[in-house]
Amino acid sequence: MYIERRLNLAEVLKKKSCFLFGPRQTGKSSLIRHALEKYRVYNLLDSETYLKLSRSPSRLREECQPYDKIIIIDEVQKLPVLLDEVHFLIEERGIHFLLTGSSARKLRRGGVNLLGGRAWTRHLHPFASVELGDKFDLIKAINRGLLPSVYVSNHPEDDLRAYVGTYLREEVAAEGLTRNIPAFSRFLEIAALCNGQLLNYAKISNDAQVARSTVQEYFQILKDTMIAWELTPWQKSLKRKPLSTSKFYFFDCGVVRHLQKRDHIRPGSPEFGELLETFIFHELTTYCDYEGSLALNYWRSKSGFEVDFILNSKAAIEVKASKTIGAHDLKSLRMLKEEGHLKKYVLVCMEKEPRNVDGIQVLPVDLFLKKLWLGEIA
Repeated sequence: MYIERRLNLAEVLKKKSCFLFGPRQTGKSSLIRHALEKYRVYNLLDSETYLKLSRSPSRLREECQPYDKIIIIDEVQKLPVLLDEVHFLIEERGIHFLLTGSSARKLRRGGVNLLGGRAWTRHLHPFASVELGDKFDLIKAINRGLLPSVYVSNHPEDDLRAYVGTYLREEVAAEGLTRNIPAFSRFLEIAALCNGQLLNYAKISNDAQVARSTVQEYFQILKDTMIAWELTPWQKSLKRKPLSTSKFYFFDCGVVRHLQKRDHIRPGSPEFGELLETFIFHELTTYCDYEGSLALNYWRSKSGFEVDFILNSKAAIEVKASKTIGAHDLKSLRMLKEEGHLKKYVLVCMEKEPRNVDGIQVLPVDLFLKKLWLGEIA
């Protein structure tokens, strides 16, 4: 059974062409088949289609019909030269294009035509809780992650192993992103152990036994293929000087748990707290993308106070996996609240009932998710 996605591509394409990027197996092809089934599709994973257009990119122009208002090119990064034809058809015939891919790396390099603002960029993420509705299960999401094929799988561990192998083989090796696959694979496991932490290139370089410059390049590969996201610091606080170092998170709890070689994660364990934070990061990132490119940051003062997320410079959000929240859990939010920059201060936790502590909302995870997607947080 198809699960409706929150991203409304049909509405986007009524207004403008669109690049749609997302990690492998997030459901781009399924979304296209379901939401845009009546439009012409060129799938560059199909060898015949790829060879035809690589030999003669002008075939795209020649095959267009007067009734073509929207055209889809799947995995466009495999043939960037097509973007010149796309540019022409947007300008001369007013056609709107959906251009999908699992990596923007090739499109950002080598002087490729990125259509000069003629196309928006959107990202398709793994399932969000709001899309799953009553099929959503927090413990399942923490352990399996929210990649559609894994979340509903009867063999999630095998599928996660296959996913990482496919990523290394087809995304990294086949696309020529790095020549040293064993070193990158070793780096990938070490990077997973640093999930949700401040970026420390020197430490990771030492652990992975590769040069610091190589580690920086490897992190860029993770970001370009959307396997990991950089979370930049929020620096508008004045009273307490903030750090300027970024944090990074993997895009999916199941993938990072598999890379960390951890078994089933249970509530109450330290690992559960880390992955709960990663899950909330996923929900916030997805919300920001789908609801209009909102900003997401974190805050940490040089004196050590830290709040996990700052949503659109309006809401401070701290995540705790505890079932009982005490005064020490609220300390960083209180310190930030003193400065008066933000409208809302929220602590997301495993308590059963919501409450308000001196203007700080203490919310159970399920209630926080509901309020987030109803637009009541930002």
